[in-house]
Amino acid sequence: MAGHSKFKNIMHRKGKQDKARAKVFTKIAREITLAAKSGLPDPTMNPKLRLALQSARAENMPKDNIERAIKKATGGEAEDIEPIRYEGYGPGGVAIVVEALTDNRNRTGAAVRAAFSKHGGNLGSTGAVSHMFDHVGEIVYALEAGSADQILEAAIEAGADDAASDEDGHLITTSFDSLGTVAGALEEVLGEAKSVKLVWRPNITSEVDENNAATILKLIDVLEDDDDVQNVYANFDISEELLNKLTAA
Repeated sequence: MAGHSKFKNIMHRKGKQDKARAKVFTKIAREITLAAKSGLPDPTMNPKLRLALQSARAENMPKDNIERAIKKATGGEAEDIEPIRYEGYGPGGVAIVVEALTDNRNRTGAAVRAAFSKHGGNLGSTGAVSHMFDHVGEIVYALEAGSADQILEAAIEAGADDAASDEDGHLITTSFDSLGTVAGALEEVLGEAKSVKLVWRPNITSEVDENNAATILKLIDVLEDDDDVQNVYANFDISEELLNKLTAA
């Protein structure tokens, strides 16, 4: 889990907590609205909505926000949004996957392309870099949720693929298709998770120097700040010392 913790620290850096939290709620709300609009509004009958609601609870999203997002879909007020994935390379050949929800492909595509170009990267076609990642489910629990043995036992019983623990907490990995089912089973035993989401986990990493690392972090900041962008994943490896230096407030 050490590598995961480092990657999470890169993806969710220090500072801007309030702004970032507001962004998280907005983006989860769009996921809930899209899921409710594309299927039944009942999470027991709609796996995508159930997963979105699990993510919302894991982020302590207010109940009112969740209900508004669902009503927006069922009331016909939701904009016509669709999911789209962008793939490309950043400085130093780092592979980057960008997930977005948009009501205007041209606007979002132009913004993502401009961000890559401005920071020494370039967009590729769909599938250009996704082979360097595994699309899996990740469920994160705080350290106090249980011992490593207890978490592993619960994960096995729930049908997860793997579980690992370190001083940062517990990381449970599932297949793409079973995330919602496994998360639900774990919640009954361990309570609500800190995080429940589908991720693109690098299976090949690329080491970068300080200059490229700084530029990549800026690129990710710009992408994540875009309202249409839901998630950004990259396969670069960076030392804890360098990461702390670059993210120091």
